[in-house]
Amino acid sequence: MRLKTSLLQEPKHKELVSCVGWTTADELYSCSEDHQILRWNLLTSETNLVVKLPDDIYPIDLHWFPKTVGCKKQNQTEIFVLTSTDGKFHLVSKTGRIEKSVEAHKGAVLAGRWNYDGTALITAGEDGQIKIWSKSGMLRSTLASQGSPVYSVAWGPDSDRILYTSGRQLVVKPLQPSAKVIQWKAHDGVVLKVDWNSVNDLILSGGEDCKYKVWDSFGRLLYSSSSHDYPVTSLSWAPDGEVFSVGSFNTLRLCDKTGWSYALEKPNTGSVFSVAWSADGTQLAGACGNGHVIFAHVVEQHWEWRNFVITLTKRRTMQVRNVMNDAVDVLEFRDRVIKASLAYGHLVVATSLQCYVYNSRNWNTPLIFDLKEGTVSLILQAEKHFLLVDGAGLYTFSYEGRLISSPKFPGMRADILNAQGVSLSNDTIAIRDKSDEKVILLFDALTGKALADGKPLTHKLEVVEVALDQCGPSNERKIALIDKNRDLYLTSVRHLGREPKICKIGSMVHSMAWNDAANILCGVQDNQLTVWYYPSAVFTDKDLLPKTLYMKDGSEFSRTPNILSYVGTKVTLRQGDGSLVYSSVPPYPALLHEYSTSARWEDALRLCRFAKDQSLWACLAGMAMANRELTTAEMAYASIGELPRVQYINFIKQQPSKESSLAHMLMFSGQVQEAEATLLQAGLIYQAIQVNIDLFNWERALELAVKHKTHVDTVLAYRQKFLQKFGRKETNKRFLQYADGVEVDWEKIQAKIEMELSKEREKAANASVRSSMAVRR
Repeated sequence: MRLKTSLLQEPKHKELVSCVGWTTADELYSCSEDHQILRWNLLTSETNLVVKLPDDIYPIDLHWFPKTVGCKKQNQTEIFVLTSTDGKFHLVSKTGRIEKSVEAHKGAVLAGRWNYDGTALITAGEDGQIKIWSKSGMLRSTLASQGSPVYSVAWGPDSDRILYTSGRQLVVKPLQPSAKVIQWKAHDGVVLKVDWNSVNDLILSGGEDCKYKVWDSFGRLLYSSSSHDYPVTSLSWAPDGEVFSVGSFNTLRLCDKTGWSYALEKPNTGSVFSVAWSADGTQLAGACGNGHVIFAHVVEQHWEWRNFVITLTKRRTMQVRNVMNDAVDVLEFRDRVIKASLAYGHLVVATSLQCYVYNSRNWNTPLIFDLKEGTVSLILQAEKHFLLVDGAGLYTFSYEGRLISSPKFPGMRADILNAQGVSLSNDTIAIRDKSDEKVILLFDALTGKALADGKPLTHKLEVVEVALDQCGPSNERKIALIDKNRDLYLTSVRHLGREPKICKIGSMVHSMAWNDAANILCGVQDNQLTVWYYPSAVFTDKDLLPKTLYMKDGSEFSRTPNILSYVGTKVTLRQGDGSLVYSSVPPYPALLHEYSTSARWEDALRLCRFAKDQSLWACLAGMAMANRELTTAEMAYASIGELPRVQYINFIKQQPSKESSLAHMLMFSGQVQEAEATLLQAGLIYQAIQVNIDLFNWERALELAVKHKTHVDTVLAYRQKFLQKFGRKETNKRFLQYADGVEVDWEKIQAKIEMELSKEREKAANASVRSSMAVRR
């Protein structure tokens, strides 16, 4: 990825250009100390004078009123705020007419910013004051007052906090008076510029120490650049939060959100005092010290999938290269490319007005349909369909271009959704709720309706990243989530009645990805690459999970890499310095998943014997138990030396009835309540009591015996035996109460137990006779 810059031969402004701002993706306004406001049209390459300001107005900062709020378009006429050196800010219309001028500060007004919904304006002055104004220019409050000038200010993602500079320090101040203020030393010189992105919640700062830095919203340093030759005079996040630009003297830099630099341009501009991104994030403009306005387009983005590499060579042109045979195809578009995604054999390209869907088997005839909004901010793909996110909402389309669904939920702000907070599978869409990050909203991808009667999935901590698995039937769909403690959890998406079980499967996980062809999960854990061959093992036998892991030492990676994709047996990682690293994973687990899905247990056993890998045997044991394939499970557990489990599986096989077998399988997975419910439903009261006795759930065993008026003496007898063994006396009041009126006779108890078991055997035999007769008929 790099910037393609363009500068006019002669500057249009006669003095230093102080600020720039986009009205549309093809129209820009620039203000200069020559008192002129110019309009730049990129389609016709024309530059017009909008207005010549009065000679006493020297502009410093410009910010357009936001066009959309969440999903609604603003109906207010297009205006922008212009701050100037005379202590005033001016509300100026698109035609250049000054609608209102407000005395705001003593000395220059150094910054002015609308919040995201346009309900408030913040100004920062040379007098050290920060003030909040209504959109009509009425003073609401003075938020802060300090001894040094405030050079830059930015709104928090929800417009409920303010970030501003204070000498060498940065301050995050909530609008609520009682809330805690965060303040920290950010640079060794005065901080000149800040920006705060609403999508990734990261903060940028640049200062006179010639460095730019990336911080999280708590003030923790994520990246610090090396020292440049000149102070950093401007910086700005791209709207989608994936990249940012940094301006300095004769320097324009494009950087990834993690801090490393994609490209460095050295144009003859003087200091770049302001940079602004267009709404679609494809181009930026810079206000230059020598009177120029520099334009830069983002080109040479790369997408990879299996044997295809696709490059955006120009704004409207892509090159497709097949690395197997070096065949090259060139794709031409009518409008400039905004977003693209390549996966599952399809390339989806969103331009400013249309969406193109290409099949990797045929690059000549794309399917084309028109887009409503235009500024697509995110594309996610699954095997059967893809999801487009724009400023107005979320839309699921089939690869034939048919709109399938459009999920909606209260308080939806589609403009701040990113790939970490949204996930798509063939049947489900998962979205992290921005208003409460502990909540994950789940929707049916085919209807757009909320799952589980609209009840979302709630975790105990804020969720950082979500990912749905891609294979298998919809009723077995799993979601993996990383919370802010960096713990990795797995849970079911579709569950009947009861609360879903959220199981922890890893800790210190920084990023993760599901495989595209099997439900195998990989993640960067601590300093190593970990692959969970069969994460669902946590639901059948959680002690088995550590045996199903494949770990790769992270010494070949630099500082915490980020997983980009996991396709086939190849994991693609992006290192801290921006370089790509590929890591291969053995192919056997994917084959094992395939055999398990199609119930080819003999082939699965053959594969495990051939591979001679303990982790594969452990996976097979978990898969066989989940599918109630006891013979295969017995052999797999025996191969990994789990003899107690082999014995228990034998015990399950000897159970006289299907209900008993099922109950003990549930017991095997630790689902005691479900096992008990299964037995009670089948009328096997004694067996349900015995299950609780075996687990020393004495009170529950007695409760069942009393409720069903049977085997009270059995419970008391086993309880007595248990207490005698440990030399203890009975202290439980309920047991003492029933012990008085019940006589314990072991011979009678044994006879009763034998009778119960023979009844169960007889019932099972009758059931099997009935089923065989039904088959004959």
